[in-house]
Amino acid sequence: MNRLAAVSNRRSGGPVHARIVRRVLGGVVAYLALAVIAWCALLPILWALSGSLKQDGEITEAAVLPEHPQWSNYGKVFELLPLGRMLFNTMVYAVCVTAGQVFFCSLAGYAFARLHFRGREVLFVAYLATLMVPLTVTVIPQFLLMRALGWVDTPWAMIVPGLFGSAFGTYLMRQFFRTLPAELEEAAILDGCSTWQVYWRVLLPHTRPALMVLAVLTWITVWNDFLWPLIMIQRNDIATATLGLVRLQGQYHTQWPILMAAAIVILLPLLVIYAIAQRAFVRGIAMSGMGGR
Repeated sequence: MNRLAAVSNRRSGGPVHARIVRRVLGGVVAYLALAVIAWCALLPILWALSGSLKQDGEITEAAVLPEHPQWSNYGKVFELLPLGRMLFNTMVYAVCVTAGQVFFCSLAGYAFARLHFRGREVLFVAYLATLMVPLTVTVIPQFLLMRALGWVDTPWAMIVPGLFGSAFGTYLMRQFFRTLPAELEEAAILDGCSTWQVYWRVLLPHTRPALMVLAVLTWITVWNDFLWPLIMIQRNDIATATLGLVRLQGQYHTQWPILMAAAIVILLPLLVIYAIAQRAFVRGIAMSGMGGR
């Protein structure tokens, strides 16, 4: 009887047909939701790109592209502001801080994941709890420290404070190190490797996806940082791109096409970095345990 019922359901397109319909409808709804979210995220960028090619009187018009695109707006940005120098400064700061974060966070993550010492879990929880401390709480102590060292309005103030790791980066690397099989470490120790050699030669090469995630996130954070450069930097020759954009807005606050052109120029390096590292970034998020697994 059960077989006859199953054959009858298949012929009539009952439960199987209903499941297929629900699956198709679920996929359509999911894709529509993702399309709406993507559109909301891309709309400001597209609007800024369109506005950067318009004249002052066209900025409020709803046209996607003006009839006569003003590519000269991008040239005016570099005439009004040493944006090229500021982009180079920001790149130098981002490279230095990213390199420091990748090295020290991976080192600390290896220690918390693989080394056994007294108070390891307590120390890790205490370090992780610093994520709950607002950034504005630490700004004044850091500024006083930089002033005591004589680093105010110098590149050192932009590099050193973020060079020696972070709680989030350490947590990310610790989670990834814990996913690696213990046999790798045991085999290396049997071969006579020291603790440093186990970390540097055996385990660290397997953490490239997590390192890529940490590097991209750190780069974006340094590139978009505004509060710390605003407090520490006064000279244009060592200023960052975000600081230059705000200063440009203060001087030419009514020339929106030029401001939008400057914003697009500052955004382009981030888009290039993410386009290059997209696959490794997503893979690292999934493998490090940060993807909800």
